[in-house]
Amino acid sequence: MTAVRPRIRAVLFDLGGTLVDERDYAGWTEVARRFLLDFDADDLAHSFMEVEREFDAEPRALGRETAFLTFWRRTLSRAAQKDVPENIAERFVSALRESPAPIELFSDTRRCLDQLKKEHRALGVVSNSTSEARVRQILDQVGILDYFARVVSSGTEGVEKPDPEIFRRAIRRLGVRPEEALFVGNLAHTDAKAAHAAGLHSVWLNREGWGFGEDPPEITSLLEVPLCVRRIEQGSAPSVKPIAEGRP
Repeated sequence: MTAVRPRIRAVLFDLGGTLVDERDYAGWTEVARRFLLDFDADDLAHSFMEVEREFDAEPRALGRETAFLTFWRRTLSRAAQKDVPENIAERFVSALRESPAPIELFSDTRRCLDQLKKEHRALGVVSNSTSEARVRQILDQVGILDYFARVVSSGTEGVEKPDPEIFRRAIRRLGVRPEEALFVGNLAHTDAKAAHAAGLHSVWLNREGWGFGEDPPEITSLLEVPLCVRRIEQGSAPSVKPIAEGRP
């Protein structure tokens, strides 16, 4: 019997690092210098990306606030090549929150969304963030809020990626089955592998990579997303097994 090829009815995206760029290495470096931390923006960028990959692969054992502080303490320590005391990391994080980094739309975002809308795919956002209201504010600020039928935030839902439940809530609200959805995110484990575990198709957006990875499938630009959708529908991409609603 010929296998039925899936129709991808919905494409969901992570927010920061995927649709919008929230990184401000030069600004963060200036903040760090207030606390006598001496490194340049390139050092911080390298350390940030390195620690981000490490955190992504580690089990989720810390609360959101503790994890955020631990992330920055490790990043600052690596950039400065010395142990940064916890109180300094706390003051740095407080300073960041007093002057949030500018948020910019990645250059490939709108073209990707336009193409998917032309193909009549429903679009959504699934973000580990403070609240749905904040995610909507960011999307509105960069001019893309109207593209999205659903926005799901961990802060509002009380559950965060990589828990499969947050993906299930998003697809239920879009009215699609897991195998009819594709998730795109910039973290291999928290985004791509977690969405796949929830029964969705998924790809890892690795903007600094080569695009050759297969576990999880890897792309380097959002402009590749419509092609990924077509490959799934044509049966030339790895498939996912349909799963019962509410089960892992």
